[in-house]
Amino acid sequence: MCTCNENSQQFAVSIIVTNQSGTLTRISSLFSQRNFNIDSFTCGETNNPQVSRMTITATGDASKKIQLLKQISKLYDVKKVELMTPENTILRELLIAKVKATGETLQTILDVANVFRSKVVDVSPGSVCIEMTGESNKLNAFLTYVAPYGILEYCRTGLVAVERGNKCLYGVE
Repeated sequence: MCTCNENSQQFAVSIIVTNQSGTLTRISSLFSQRNFNIDSFTCGETNNPQVSRMTITATGDASKKIQLLKQISKLYDVKKVELMTPENTILRELLIAKVKATGETLQTILDVANVFRSKVVDVSPGSVCIEMTGESNKLNAFLTYVAPYGILEYCRTGLVAVERGNKCLYGVE
């Protein structure tokens, strides 16, 4: 159940955690306890295999967001947590979309893929699979454009985020 109100806004948090079992459960439980729905979640090993980096996007008001960040930073597995500010963050997402494409529409779909600077990863009779990375609004625009042709299925990774400049969340600074 979403408890969003007019003061709610989406935010991204990057978290450096110990790479061990149970860490994800503890972090996701904290979001649940604070009544935050996780909009997207990505996690992967860093250059140090003992730690992982999570990027979580959620929606909520400013006071609940600050409280959530404080609570996350207190968890045993968390090494560092940081709110990623949109103006100082590179946010990217991966999309793989399978679009219906017949002989008549195949070239149009390929042209659209080119305009969106994406990569065609499979062409089969009746469909084409397109891989695209970029900001969420770019991926949304692509999906909106190809919807009339028939989106057979798609999957998205969720956002990954890194701060611009020399500052690093974890590692060499």
